[in-house]
Amino acid sequence: MEFGNVTEYVDLPQLLLYLFWLFFFSLVIYLQNEGKREGYPLVDSHNPNYRGGNLWGSPKPKVYKLPHGQGTRVAPRPDPQYELNAEQLVPGPGFPLEPKGNPLLDGVGPAAWAIRPEKPDLTHDEGTPRIIPMRIAPDWSVESRDPDPRGNTVYGADGEAGGTVTDLWIDLSEPHIRYLEIDASGRRVLMPMNFARVKRNGDVVAKSVCGKNFAEAPGTANPDFVTLQEEDKIAAYYGGGHLYALPERKEPLL
Repeated sequence: MEFGNVTEYVDLPQLLLYLFWLFFFSLVIYLQNEGKREGYPLVDSHNPNYRGGNLWGSPKPKVYKLPHGQGTRVAPRPDPQYELNAEQLVPGPGFPLEPKGNPLLDGVGPAAWAIRPEKPDLTHDEGTPRIIPMRIAPDWSVESRDPDPRGNTVYGADGEAGGTVTDLWIDLSEPHIRYLEIDASGRRVLMPMNFARVKRNGDVVAKSVCGKNFAEAPGTANPDFVTLQEEDKIAAYYGGGHLYALPERKEPLL
C-alpha cells in the first residue's frame, strides 16, 4: 500500500475531531484548575469536614513576583481566617447572616471586605504610592470651572451634617479624584468619590450613609497614603450603608 493512500483506510476528519475534543476537554480542566487559585476549596460552617467545589483537584502552587521589589506571593494559599462578627437568623445551611455589632464595620453582606496587604497601591513607573492627598501633590489642582468641595459640609442621607471636606485624594495613574478627606467629629476619614454628589456650591451629599456614620468610618494609619486593606474596608463601609444605614432599607420593597 502506498503511503499516499492511507486516508482510504483512516477517516481523517473524524480523527481530527477526536483530537479537537481531547484538546478542548484538557483546556477546560486546565482553566478550571487555574481559576481555583483563590477561594477554594469551598467550606460549610455547619460541616467542618466539607470541601466542595474542588473538582479535578487544586492547581500546583505558583510563585508570583510582585512589582518594585515587594517580594513574592504564592497561590493557591490557605484562606486567611478572621473572626465572623455575625450569626445566622435561623441555624441551618443557606440562611442569611445578621451582624452582631455595627453592621457597617462587621464585614458582613454588602459591607464585607477581603483581607489584603497593608501596603499602598503603587504607580507602575516609579513605584510610589498611587493615591495621595492633593496637599502633597503641588502640580495638581481642581479645574476652575468645577466646584471645589474643600471647606464645605458633607451631608448624609438623613440630611444631617457629617463633617467638613478638608482635602481631595487623587489617583496619579488614572488622573481623577478617588477620595474626599473629611473631618468628622475630630477624626480624619476618607469617603470614595463615587459615593459623593458635589453640588454647585461645593456642598457634598452622600446617599449611602447618615450624618452620624461619618465619625465611625475607617481611617488611614498614614496621613499621606491609603493601604489596599484600608481601601477595601472604606469601600465596604459606605457600600454597606445602602442596606444598613437606615432601618427601612432592610425591609421589603413592596
